[in-house]
Amino acid sequence: MKKELRNTIIFLAIAVILFGVLTLLIQNEVLNQYYERILIFICINIILAVSLNLIIGFTGQLTLGHAGFMSIGAYAAAEVTIKMNVPFPIALLFGGIIAGFIGFLIGLPTLRLKGDYLAITTLGFGEIIKVIITNIEELGGGRGLSGIPLKTTFPWVFFIMILTVLIIYNVIHSSQGRAMMSVREDEIAAEAMGINTTKYKIMAFVLGSFLAGIAGGLYSHYLMFIKPDQFNFLKSVDIVTYVVLGGMGSLSGSVLSTGVLTYLPEALRKFNDYRMIIYPIALIIIMRFRPQGLLGSQELSLKMFTKFTKGSGKNVIAKGK
Repeated sequence: MKKELRNTIIFLAIAVILFGVLTLLIQNEVLNQYYERILIFICINIILAVSLNLIIGFTGQLTLGHAGFMSIGAYAAAEVTIKMNVPFPIALLFGGIIAGFIGFLIGLPTLRLKGDYLAITTLGFGEIIKVIITNIEELGGGRGLSGIPLKTTFPWVFFIMILTVLIIYNVIHSSQGRAMMSVREDEIAAEAMGINTTKYKIMAFVLGSFLAGIAGGLYSHYLMFIKPDQFNFLKSVDIVTYVVLGGMGSLSGSVLSTGVLTYLPEALRKFNDYRMIIYPIALIIIMRFRPQGLLGSQELSLKMFTKFTKGSGKNVIAKGK
């Protein structure tokens, strides 16, 4: 417990320092609006990635419909803001609750499935959600929903991202989190030990859906216009890519990979059409030589950094000899 508290305090201290530095750079226009926009998208994508990592990486359930829950939160939060003019935090919470509730309804029948069957089923539900939204005229239909007020700012997304990481971190280090990881390691053995595997799979699924809904609310209140095509199958694949590349079961890996993959397409813009070739090639190379992801199931820590630097120093000395 003391170790977890210490890690939380260190994480919060680093987060506050990082926020102060980034805010100072934005206010002094060292980082212009373009880079501020990228930072906001990175934070939103990190919320999506770590929430999906809870389901895929820590509970071992492959789902391909995360963008569907993001869309539910985006539309729900936008609607209550436009129609009822509720405060922004309440709108975000409402979007998250609706997404979590739909996640519960979908999770009850589907999470009894395993492996590819679960992936295909969640993919189908994600597409069903998109089709339903497309056919609801009150939500703008296929034309999209406009008139959403600009509420999302960098401080909002940054601190909600930090809160999301802390929530997931504390969940996986709790007794419930250990039960979820036991499902990932060996579901049959977990059931033999008396663990209600369906219960813990649903818990992870609902929490992940809730956080995806909040990310959707932040997304809609930043773009001020959303349409169903923004939450298609490819969006879900992007989120899965963030998790797999960072390392399934590694929160810091998800944060690192999300930041890199969100910025990489922007950094490659100068290559015009070639960027859509360079980007997937870079992913293929990384997965070829690092199939377990950037960090595997490890977390970034001072101990890991020290070990890495000592190892590098030994290699340098050996080469010098």
